[in-house]
Amino acid sequence: MSGQACGAEGIVWGISHPGGRERNEDALLILPLGDACLLAVADGLGGHEGGELASKVAVEALRETFERGYTRGIGVEGVKGLLLRAYEDAHRRIVEISPGPGKMGTTLTAAFVRNRMAVVANSGDSRAYLVQEGKIVARTRDHSVVQELIERGIISGEEAREHPMRHVVTKALGVDLGVDTYVWELKAGDVLLLSTDGLHDYIDEGIIGKLVFGSDPRTAAEALIGEALKVTEDNVTVVVFREV
Repeated sequence: MSGQACGAEGIVWGISHPGGRERNEDALLILPLGDACLLAVADGLGGHEGGELASKVAVEALRETFERGYTRGIGVEGVKGLLLRAYEDAHRRIVEISPGPGKMGTTLTAAFVRNRMAVVANSGDSRAYLVQEGKIVARTRDHSVVQELIERGIISGEEAREHPMRHVVTKALGVDLGVDTYVWELKAGDVLLLSTDGLHDYIDEGIIGKLVFGSDPRTAAEALIGEALKVTEDNVTVVVFREV
């Protein structure tokens, strides 16, 4: 658990909880960068050996890349380049230490926040949300089997929560790297939420929006974790950033 001012314009709080499991294969990162803030959540793939190690490797590669390569004033394309470099480096490290193809992997969702702008990168089915006045106005696209089924009109979002393949990802670090990037503009009071699937696979997005609305990041994070623990046995991790 951690809470702090981050960047010039925001407050952030993160919590990672093992849920009903003995091991927590999730990891989070909150890295102040002077005029900016770097946030991330990672979820070691269930059923794969070394998921806990893979998620830690991912956030450490991200940290190291930005600590070495970030300079004040770098543009959006430069930030995207750093994010992609970090993802590629993490993927390579995980593949190198994996006991075999597909035996270690992790999702990774990261957000660089500066000057009321978020540059987001995603691989897997962890998510970033942009919440304005209690309503989710943008989120990352899952790299998952059920997301593809939803987009093809085969199942609904509600059906996806109960689908037997809901935890099967199509892209992830250490397995099959694929990274999407997004750029979101932030306004005062907006919330940027990063979460692993222990939250959003079980909690309706409308409820998520309401739980973060009008609350400070610590209160919002604790409320999200508390709500998730009522219904999930999975690991659950959230990072809540509020633009002030």
